Amino acid sequence: MPQGLSNAPATFNRLVTQLFRPMRQFVQTYFEDIFVHSRASEGKTAGEAHLGHLREVLLCMCDNRLYANINKCIFGAEEIPFLGCFLGKDGVRAGPEKVCAIAQWPVPVSQKDLRKWLGLANYLHKYSADYAEMARPLTNLLKKDAVWSWTSEAQQAFEAIQSSLQSAPILALPDEDRPFSVVCDASDFAIGCALLQVDAEGRERVVSF
Repeated sequence: MPQGLSNAPATFNRLVTQLFRPMRQFVQTYFEDIFVHSRASEGKTAGEAHLGHLREVLLCMCDNRLYANINKCIFGAEEIPFLGCFLGKDGVRAGPEKVCAIAQWPVPVSQKDLRKWLGLANYLHKYSADYAEMARPLTNLLKKDAVWSWTSEAQQAFEAIQSSLQSAPILALPDEDRPFSVVCDASDFAIGCALLQVDAEGRERVVSF
C-alpha cells in the first residue's frame, strides 16, 4: 500500500490476521508483529515443533510477499517483549522498565502529575490484587472540583501501588481448552476479582486481577 493513507494500518492488520488465522494455535499477530509459540507435542520436542511452525510462517510470508527486517526478528527466545510486558513459557510478567518508572516516579504535586502517573500504573493494574481499592484515595483527587491536597492517605496509596507492582506475580497465559474460575470480593468503595485457571501441573494460577 502507498504510504500516507489513513486506513493503511487497519488494512494491513486485517490482511495479516486473515493470512495467519489457520495457524492461530501457534501464531498471534498484532499489526506488523508476528508471535510464534510452540510446545512439545506428537513426539516432537518444543524446539522441533517450533522450527516446523517457523517454517510454516515464513512460507506463508513468502507466498504473500510479506517481508521481515532480520534485525528486528527474535528467534528461539525463552520470552519476548510485547506492549510493555514479557511473554514466556512461564506466563506473562510486567516489563521491568515500566515497573521501574512507576517505582521511581517523584511524589505528584498536581492533578496533572498524578494523572500521568496513574495512567502508567493503570496499564499494569492486572498484576495487582485490590488495585482499585488501593487507588481510591488517588482517583478521588482527580474528580471534578476536587481540591488538591496530598494527604498521608494519598501518600500511603501511592506507595502501596508502587510496592504491589514491584512484587507483581507472573500471570498465567490463558488456555482456552481448560476451564476458568472467577473469585470476587467487594467493599464499600470497590469491587475486585481475579480470573483463575488450573495449569497442566494442577496449580491454580492467576490469569488477571
